[in-house]
This record gives sequence, C-alpha cells and structure tokens, in this order.
Amino acid sequence: MIKRNQPVLLERVNKMRQATNVGEYQEYQGFSGLLKAIEMDKEAILDELDLAHLRGRGGAAFPLGKKWRHLYGAKGDTKYIVCNADEGEPGTFKDKVLLKHDPLSVIEGMVIAGYLFSAKAGYIYMRGEYLGIQKIFQEALDNAEKAGFLGENILGIPGFNYNITIISGAGAYVCGENSALLNSIEGKTGRPRVKPPHLADVGLYLQPTLVNNVESFAGIPVILREGGQAYRDLGTEDGGGTKLICLSGHIKNRGLYEVNLGTSLQDILYSEEYGGGTSTGRPLKFIHFGGQSGPIGAVQNLEDCIYSYEGLWDKDLSIGSGAIVVMDDQVSIVDYLVQVAAFFAHESCGKCTPCRLGTTRILELLTKFNNQTAVVGDLERLEKMLMHVTNLSACGLGQSVANPMKSGLAYFPEEFEAGIREAVTPVKGGLW
Repeated sequence: MIKRNQPVLLERVNKMRQATNVGEYQEYQGFSGLLKAIEMDKEAILDELDLAHLRGRGGAAFPLGKKWRHLYGAKGDTKYIVCNADEGEPGTFKDKVLLKHDPLSVIEGMVIAGYLFSAKAGYIYMRGEYLGIQKIFQEALDNAEKAGFLGENILGIPGFNYNITIISGAGAYVCGENSALLNSIEGKTGRPRVKPPHLADVGLYLQPTLVNNVESFAGIPVILREGGQAYRDLGTEDGGGTKLICLSGHIKNRGLYEVNLGTSLQDILYSEEYGGGTSTGRPLKFIHFGGQSGPIGAVQNLEDCIYSYEGLWDKDLSIGSGAIVVMDDQVSIVDYLVQVAAFFAHESCGKCTPCRLGTTRILELLTKFNNQTAVVGDLERLEKMLMHVTNLSACGLGQSVANPMKSGLAYFPEEFEAGIREAVTPVKGGLW
C-alpha cells in the first residue's frame, strides 16, 4: 500500500542500474499495472481512472478520466495513442528525467492505453533537443518488445498488436499544443488546428486520438496497480496523486522533486527536504508558477498557500507544468517580464495575427518600461494589448501570454509606473 510522502513516479529513478532493463524494471513492480489491466473489464479501468482524479500533468489540468472516457466512446475502428514529450516550458525538466531514468513507466502507461482503446499504433513526440534521450527511449522500446510487452499478440493475447514510434520534434514551442503536435507528426507545419472538432473525435490522420503528457502516462500504471482511491488519497479531493515540481531560480536546492498535492508551499520553498530557502540569502520577491505561460505570485501573499490545484486557483495561480521559478528582491519584475515576452515573440508560430503581431508589440511596450522611456498612456495600451491577444489568439500560446504580465502588473504596479518618463514641457516659440 502506497503512503503519503512516498515517491510513486520517482521510485525507480537513480535506483535501477539500467533504466531500459525490463527484468530490473519488473523488480520494482514494473508492468504490474498492465498485468492487472488485462484482467479487468475495460469499463472497470475507466472507473479506476475516474476515481483517481488524475489531472493532466501537461499544464491544462483536465481530468484524465474524462478524456479517456471520451475517446472510449468515440466512433471509429482506428484510434491512436500519442504521448506529448515536447517539453518546452523554460524552468520545466520533469519529463526529461522520466524519459531518461524511467522510460519503461511511460511505455507501460501507453501500452495500457493501447489495450483499453484497441489501438494498433502509439507515437511519442519527443523534443528534438533530447536526442540522447531518444536513443535511450528507443532501447527501452526494443527491450519491451523482446520481452513481449510490445509488438504482436502482446502477453499472448490474440489480436493485442501495438507498437510505439518516436517522432523527433524540431524545437518549436508551439508543438507542445496538442493539435500542432499532431500536425507535425503528420509531416505538416506545426501550427494549431481550429477546434472543434475535438482531437478525441478527429485527431491524428483524422482518427480519434488520445494525447497525454509524459508524467500523465507514467501515473497510469500506479493507478491500476494500487487502485484509484489509493492514488487519489496521495493528493487532494480536487486532484489526486503526486506532482513532479521543478525548482529553479534563487532557490538553494534546485532540482526535481515529487510532492503530494496538498503540501504547504512554505515547506516546498523553505524546508531542507525541498527548496531550502534562498540561494542568495536575500528575501524572496515573486514566484513564477507553471512555466512561462503561467501566472506570477508575490511571495508576501503566499504564506498560507497550499500546493494543490484548488489551493493555487484560490490565489489566481496555477500548477501548470510544475515549474516553480523563484526570484529574490533584487530582480525587477519588468526586466523579468521582458525576457518572458521575448520568449513568446520568438516562439509564436505566426498563424494568427493577434499573436504574431501582438507578442511583438507587448515586448516593445515592456522594453519601453524597462528602459524608462514609456510615456503616459502606455500602461493603458499594454493592458488593452494583453486583452486583445488573449481574446483573439487561435491557440493556448497567445491566449496565455497575458498570464504573467497581468499578474506582475497587479502585484508590482509601481515598477511599471517608474518606467514612465515625466512629461516634457514643449518649448514655446522657435528660431523661425
């Protein structure tokens, strides 16, 4: 029986001598979730996923059980399973660790999905910069096939034929958006699709498709092995399980940690088990949650914050990808946001005008505040630009640009106002 404060996703990391070895993986309860799944009624599998209340770990936090049940009911003889391993959020490196040090857990989760949906093909879209990790993952796939967990008639079950193919991305952040990712797999330009239709109905090659994050797939074997209620009890009522978090910035113990949802944010930041306080010895000023597209919180407002979905939502924050970037009181919020805006302007795919031009104009305005060359009215222009880009952009990239900007402006308005130069009195008359 699993207990709180017991790692379930990192339980094998740095313990296995060879992460791709199937026999060693099984010594740590590997593939026991799959073995249990094939003995269950498929509706019972969906019931366990609903009970576990695993929210998608890619950032959107949509209940995984609902997504899987939608695909299960979708019409079509051909269904595809896709793992989104295009980890592009700055400050996020959790998927990298799982792919490198526990690839078989991700494979097991994808095989369980293949069994449930009678899929013949699975794809993992992996970040192009993870070239070395792709080789490790391919070795794990080869070993899983040799052991009978992939390929033809898996585990001796007639007709259970399923393979997983690695697709290497080309470094486009927008391909982390699920529909852009599917376009890229198909060999098209990696740009988002217009939705609806939902990808569970019209996805890869226009067939019903499941797309989940690396961490989400790694959690599936745990749920089936231990039971949905046991998994839910690791977290909170509004989001079960544990969460991988990435601590970086001005924090002493930078790195990847697994925490139970419901853990105090103060413990994450200051306890020696996790963050250990500031690396500079100076007071913390703000925290950027969930990657570049996530909101920013002022530290003085987070003393009673609980790290859970509902706990952060109550503070107008979000877990997102699990990134926690910590900055001390020497950092200018405007200077920080200039770097964030530069990232979005660079990564916009250019498909829609509001995002293509809007991200550039936001960067220009923020640069004016940072250089103290902004003029009266620029704050209003910035706020309107953020609203337009949010409401008119085609996909989540443009729609989330305003999250860090608006929260930074709300908590530290004086730093923006300091960037507005005083009105220059016009010179009357002239030499002419």
